[in-house]
Amino acid sequence: MSQKIFSFVCSLLLISFMGFASDPVVEKTNGPELKFDNPAHNYGTAYVDSMPNTKLAIPFTNSGSQPLVLSNVRACCGTRVTQWPREPIAPGEKGVVNIEFNLAPRAQRISRTVTVTSNSETNPTAVFRIQGEIVER
Repeated sequence: MSQKIFSFVCSLLLISFMGFASDPVVEKTNGPELKFDNPAHNYGTAYVDSMPNTKLAIPFTNSGSQPLVLSNVRACCGTRVTQWPREPIAPGEKGVVNIEFNLAPRAQRISRTVTVTSNSETNPTAVFRIQGEIVER
C-alpha cells in the first residue's frame, strides 16, 4: 500500500512542476526600450545601371518608461554612421540613426548591419539589417 501512496505523491509533484514550467513568466519592464520602426531595410533587387541611394535614416522609438541612452552605434563593412542621438530619448519619443555606405557598380549582394548599444532593459544590443542584391540588367 505504501508503494501506491509513494507513486501517487510523486505523480502529484511531477504534475505540479509541469504546471509551473508551462506557465509563461511575463516580465514587465519599467526601463527604457529601443524599438526600430522596421528591424531591417531591404533594397530588393536593383540594377547596376541604377544603383540605390546608400544613405539611410534608421528611425527608432523609446517604447519604455524611462529615458533611453545610446552609448554606441557602429556599422560594419564600410558603412559609416554619420549621426546618432547623444542625448537621452524620452519615453514615447523617436530618434534617428543616419548612415551611409558605398556600393561598387557591379553585381553583388548587400548585407550590412548597424549595431546600437543602449541602456535598453531587454535588448541592450539591437541590430538593424540592410539587405539586397545588385544585378546586371
